[in-house]
Amino acid sequence: MGLCWWTIEVVVLTTVFSSLLLVRADEHDHKYTDKEEVVLWMNTVGPYHNRQETYKYFSLPFCVGTKKTISHYHETLGEALQGVELEFSGLNIKFKEEVMQTTYCDIELDKPKRDAFVYAIKNHYWYQMYIDDLPIWGIVGEADENGEDYYLWTYKKLEIGQNGNRIVDVNLTSEGKVKLVPNTRIPMSYSVKWKKSDVKFEDRFDKYLDPSFFQHRIHWFSIFNSFMMVIFLVGLVSMILMRTLRKDYARYSKEEEMDDMDRDLGDEYGWKQVHGDVFRPSSHPLIFSSLIGSGCQIFSVSLIVIILAMIEDLYTERGSMLSTAIFVYAATSPVNGYFGGSLYAKQGGMQTNMCNICYKDSSKYHFNSIGDRPKKILIGAPLICIPITKNCLTSSFRYFIFTSFWAYKIYYVYGFMMLVLVILCIVTVCVTIVCTYFLLNAEDYRWQWTSFLSAASTAVYVYMYSFYYYFFKTKMYGLFQTSFYFGYMAVFSTALGIMCGAVGYMGTSAFVRKIYTNVKID
Repeated sequence: MGLCWWTIEVVVLTTVFSSLLLVRADEHDHKYTDKEEVVLWMNTVGPYHNRQETYKYFSLPFCVGTKKTISHYHETLGEALQGVELEFSGLNIKFKEEVMQTTYCDIELDKPKRDAFVYAIKNHYWYQMYIDDLPIWGIVGEADENGEDYYLWTYKKLEIGQNGNRIVDVNLTSEGKVKLVPNTRIPMSYSVKWKKSDVKFEDRFDKYLDPSFFQHRIHWFSIFNSFMMVIFLVGLVSMILMRTLRKDYARYSKEEEMDDMDRDLGDEYGWKQVHGDVFRPSSHPLIFSSLIGSGCQIFSVSLIVIILAMIEDLYTERGSMLSTAIFVYAATSPVNGYFGGSLYAKQGGMQTNMCNICYKDSSKYHFNSIGDRPKKILIGAPLICIPITKNCLTSSFRYFIFTSFWAYKIYYVYGFMMLVLVILCIVTVCVTIVCTYFLLNAEDYRWQWTSFLSAASTAVYVYMYSFYYYFFKTKMYGLFQTSFYFGYMAVFSTALGIMCGAVGYMGTSAFVRKIYTNVKID
């Protein structure tokens, strides 16, 4: 059975990698000759207040231009998964050839079509187009002040900037406001104007970025504050643990010098008393090992994708970030198997994969909890202190990430994201170690789940913040947009919690093994 899983992994990995290579081989080189065809792709349409809710452009009753054939088209894996629906506009555009205002089709506006346009205008629908991989946005229409009459923009005025034989800038102006009246014919028109531009091809996406956010002094202050907090936290944890552990080692050494009668009469307490139980398997070892393996893989994917994004400008190609993440996720699956499988084996697990469970008597694999319920104060402390620490560290980063995903902004400062990831891991490990030490000092040896859940509690905070962002930072409404938003945030928060939980456990595991290695056990 193990061989079949490896075969499936190899096939999936090969398929993903091959698709990426084919996309790179088939991509247009962004160089044109005079009067060469330039394709205007119609992508999606949807409400402005929810960037992730999109539909095909021609799901609205727009008409298509007269040109029916194109010379090239490509779709990446990331585009398919992101719901990119590129459809040919039918407009005849050629490189450096200007087009005066020309009618390319007519909309026969009956009542169902008018109702569709009215619904789109009421919900502030915008559409997206692409020319040479440069995105363009336009609004469908607008209503009058009383909300009684609705108007459709019918004239697409395109202005394209070219630097040599490459397109470096595209702008769209919507004109020709026409009132929507049933049983009328609405002509749709376009024009193309070419202009020379000094923008370099490598810099053509700069206009879509938002550098003002990172130039704000409050943002840089938060970065400095994060560094200082990490230094303070690491120093504080190190000082407390070193002083406390030094006293513990001294006390345990003194107890070793006592005879048996004095030791029996003495008041023995502390983390040494659970040395025989601290390395017991955790409860539910299969679930626990799976979570740790998955968390290690998610951390590996995050680290590698951020590094690749720092090296390559992945935001300049549609779906490239998602395609990269999928490929890295498939490539790092052995990380999941190694850490999860080795941990499960150390905890006495016998199953090699999930398939074996199906062939065994299920009664043999019941789960037993070991011992009494952990002390509530020790569980509650990390659930409170870790989210507060993350709030202090990632306030501006958190807001910009949310805005990049749920609004019309492109995240591109991946160096800062790498910094936040490192800070997040350091803080998670430090706080989890402190909480685990308190737990062991209370002579409770069940530290595995505590270390994981205390670190994973970050996900609870992030999901709670998503409620604040939804009600105060967005204008989403309706059942579809609400369920879409909170469903995606639940998935993201769960993945973040599993990753932080695994990081916290790995750091705590090293700490626990270190302190029990340095103490003499009878």
